[in-house]
Amino acid sequence: MICRHCKSKLTHKLVDLGKQPPSNAYLTRDKLNCIENDKCVEKQYPLKVLVCDNCFLVQTEDFVGANEMFSKDYAYFSSYSSTWVNHTRSYIDLVVNRFSLNSSSCIVEIAANDGHLLQHVQNKKIPCYGVEPTESTALVARSKGIEIVGEFFGIDNANFIANKHGKADLMVANNVLAHVPRINDFVSGFSVVLKRDGVATFEFPYLLNLIKGRQFDTIYHEHYSYLSFTSVVNILSMNGLMIFDIDELSTHGGSLRIYAQRTDTGIRSVSKAVQSMLIKERLAGMNSILFYSKFQKVVDKIKLEFLEFLINAKRNKLRVAAYSAAAKGNTLINFLGIKSDLIHCIADKNIDKQGKFLPGSHIPIVSEKELEKYNPHYVIIMAWNIKDEIIKQLKLNQNLHSKFVTVIPEIIVQ
Repeated sequence: MICRHCKSKLTHKLVDLGKQPPSNAYLTRDKLNCIENDKCVEKQYPLKVLVCDNCFLVQTEDFVGANEMFSKDYAYFSSYSSTWVNHTRSYIDLVVNRFSLNSSSCIVEIAANDGHLLQHVQNKKIPCYGVEPTESTALVARSKGIEIVGEFFGIDNANFIANKHGKADLMVANNVLAHVPRINDFVSGFSVVLKRDGVATFEFPYLLNLIKGRQFDTIYHEHYSYLSFTSVVNILSMNGLMIFDIDELSTHGGSLRIYAQRTDTGIRSVSKAVQSMLIKERLAGMNSILFYSKFQKVVDKIKLEFLEFLINAKRNKLRVAAYSAAAKGNTLINFLGIKSDLIHCIADKNIDKQGKFLPGSHIPIVSEKELEKYNPHYVIIMAWNIKDEIIKQLKLNQNLHSKFVTVIPEIIVQ
């Protein structure tokens, strides 16, 4: 395989998590019956992450196409997390004030999902539209009165989108940069849609936090790239954008928000934070292959410790369930080979997931009421990045007397 950014040959491994199904490929009862009766096959692909020793972009091997993972019945809806909705509201307040956006401006969100962010733009009476290829989420966004372009974004359609729907004073790309297989093509489209003095912001989980925080469960096929600041600087500069500022965020276990402008027409001066972050990464060793070489041993240690926890619970006849049928949970469960004999069920408040089954493990997804009926001794919080929100929500249920468990970066019972 060659690097999806610089085209160098990839030979160095970060981690190998074995064969896994796409993390959001939830199964209906009919599909599960088909698989169990050997009438159809559940697709699984290697989940192996490599490191480029030229540009240091960390990336998966290419096995699964974007069309397969981001299908018409895509099940991730951002609005189900109040933490995330509040985050986007704060973000819109910040950028509207910082860049003096108003009713004469235009905000464009790439990967708009169910309109969780653009609804805040609408509330401020600022013209906006989104680009979102998944039918299920786009339908919800449109029901909120948000204009949605139902396509994958890239240089090929950027001119058409800009001419038909308008150029942007602000382009927003939250948690999508890691999801695109043709990353150069994707980024190139921003300089086409942006106005001459427009701003693009990108938010993405930060690779340094992933490695230091042992967050291997954030690796799944939907994430084609795992991004350092150094690699993003290289990608944007090659594709017509220049970073002028950066924020460090707590979201998703630690993320970066970068602010970029067109290289040819941008007017904003570069903050000291940009150079400081590049120095920080160099001092951490992120520009050396050695930095990435020990991660597999860390991951294998967590695997053994969590399996021991679950086996001991079963040996002691303790009931175990989980909460949040999130992609990261599927990575963890399938890497460990866990089935419903160790985790009885997983609850989720997303009604589009309830009644289905996790990919690979086939653990049933249930409602919060069914979780209450099962009354487990332990509830494993799979979406550890919003564990405080989840635990607070579950503690409101006076009939649930469970202890709550998180696995990443280490097993914690509370």
